Amino acid sequence: MSGWHFWIDRGGTFTDVVARSPAGVEVVRKLLSEAPGHYDDAALEAITSILREHGGGDIAAIKMGTTVATNALLERKGAPVVLVATQGFADALEIGLQARPDIFARHIVKPDLLHTHVIEARERVTAEGEVLTPLNERQMRLELARAHAKGIRSCAVACLHGWAYPAHEQRIAEIAKEVGFTQVSVSSAISNLIKYIGRADTTVADAYLSPVLNAYVQRIAAAFDETTRLLFMQSNGGLAAAGAFRGRDAVLSGQAGGVGATAAAARRGGDDKGLGREGGGAAS
Repeated sequence: MSGWHFWIDRGGTFTDVVARSPAGVEVVRKLLSEAPGHYDDAALEAITSILREHGGGDIAAIKMGTTVATNALLERKGAPVVLVATQGFADALEIGLQARPDIFARHIVKPDLLHTHVIEARERVTAEGEVLTPLNERQMRLELARAHAKGIRSCAVACLHGWAYPAHEQRIAEIAKEVGFTQVSVSSAISNLIKYIGRADTTVADAYLSPVLNAYVQRIAAAFDETTRLLFMQSNGGLAAAGAFRGRDAVLSGQAGGVGATAAAARRGGDDKGLGREGGGAAS
C-alpha cells in the first residue's frame, strides 16, 4: 500500500480506530469520543498520535462509520426545521399512519415531531402530475422569509404528489435558497416515493440531521488535503464521499459497520452466517 489506511468507528461514547501502515503494521486505538480539554475530536486525535508514534507518512484513505446523526436523532439535537407542505396537509405527519401498537391503550403517547414550523404551500397537483393549482410564489416567499426571520435555516419541502410533478418542489427549494436557507431538502430528490407520509418523514429527517452531520464531516475533511480519500459508511453499508454523505443516509452508519464486520468475521471463520451484538458504549 502507498500510504496509511484508517478504519474508524466514531460512536457516542468511544471511538475505535484500526490503522494499517504502508508496511502492513496494524495499530488499534480506543478513545473517548468526547474529552474536553484533551482533544477536539477523537478520530483526528487517534490519526495524529498514530502517525506521530510511527514516523509519519501519507494517508491513503480514511473510512469512517459514525453515530453523530443517530445520537442527534435520539437526543433531539438536530437543526430547527420548517416543513413546506401542500395546503391542507400541515398536520399530515402528526397524524401519521395512525398505527396503534397497543390497540386498547387509552393514553396515546405520540413521538415528538422533528419540524418546528409548517408552511402550507398554495399549490396542488393530481396523482398523474396534472397541475390543478399553480404554485403561489409570492405567498411562498413571504412565508419562508418569516420562518427565516425566526432563525430557522433548514427547510424540508414535501408536496402532495411531488414524485409525479417535482417542479413545484424544485421552485420552492430555489425560493428557500434565495431567502437564505442553508439546508434545503426536497422530497422528490431525497425519497421519491409515492406514499406521502414516508416521503415527507424522510425529507424532514434529512433536513433535521444534515446540518449537524455536515458540520462534523467538514471539520474532519478540513484536517486533510484533497489527496486523502475520506469516505463515510451509510446506513445501507456502502461508502459515500464526504461531500455526498447526508442525514438521510447516516442514521444507521455506525450500526451498519457492525453488521458488515460480523459478516466478514463469519466468512473468515468459514461460516456463511454470524450473530453480532450492538450494545453501544453507554449500554456496555
